[in-house]
Amino acid sequence: MSNISAEAVKKLRERTGLPMMKCKEALTRAGGDMDKAIDIIRTETKADVRWEERETADGRIAVYIDAAKQTACILELRCESAPVAKSEQFVKLANDLARIVVEKDSKTPEELIAATSADGKTGQDLIADVMSIIRESMKVKRFVRLTGGFFGTYVHHDGSKGVLVQANGAAADPALLKDVSMHITAYVPTPIAARRDEVAADVVAKEMEIAKGKAIATGKPAQIAEKIAEGQMKSWYAEHVLIEQPFVKDPSKTIGQLFAAAGLEVVKFVRYQIGEVTA
Repeated sequence: MSNISAEAVKKLRERTGLPMMKCKEALTRAGGDMDKAIDIIRTETKADVRWEERETADGRIAVYIDAAKQTACILELRCESAPVAKSEQFVKLANDLARIVVEKDSKTPEELIAATSADGKTGQDLIADVMSIIRESMKVKRFVRLTGGFFGTYVHHDGSKGVLVQANGAAADPALLKDVSMHITAYVPTPIAARRDEVAADVVAKEMEIAKGKAIATGKPAQIAEKIAEGQMKSWYAEHVLIEQPFVKDPSKTIGQLFAAAGLEVVKFVRYQIGEVTA
């Protein structure tokens, strides 16, 4: 088969992240068979002994939820480039690894890559299979496994950021939990805690000190400055604590009010963004 369509080449590139000419060559040798082309690429790809030296600055966020087991995972998988982060193979790998975390209760990236999936392959085997097709270093950067209650999630279309929300209550509200996940992803400033009592004491002390300093600088007496600072802290909490933030789709309501109306209580949220620790 000598005529390979541009659409077939494009599809193989999406699956592997390899250059167009490399994809066309593999398809030509495979007679247009997509799976055979991937086998050719995998067979001929030589291992690079310096994988660990390569910088993995890109990647994607994946989430897996098992509602029946009331367990979920949010995971950050790194690679070297944006095209690979969007490839079909890499997306599937990230999702498969998040699923293994849920199924095997992995606690660390080291445990995850040693865990065996349902098809008998370890996490490391799955990573190696994709690396043999896509010649880039791939690493599990971090993940969180949550158990109990209900879950909502949102992952940005390019996989660069994602959120997992955990809630308790009488019944799940999937639409609300997804909306709140989207809120956490998009809201500025990003919430640093679900409730006030979860904000670190040193953070509260620092913000209170700043607020008092501003009030005293205006020449107010100490007692009045204290009350002014307390008022400023209320505003600060409303900006940085999830349940006190105005809902991004309807600022007339807070996230806490939305949860209360649905008979739910937020337990925890995790927000990941490629390249930075945000939760």
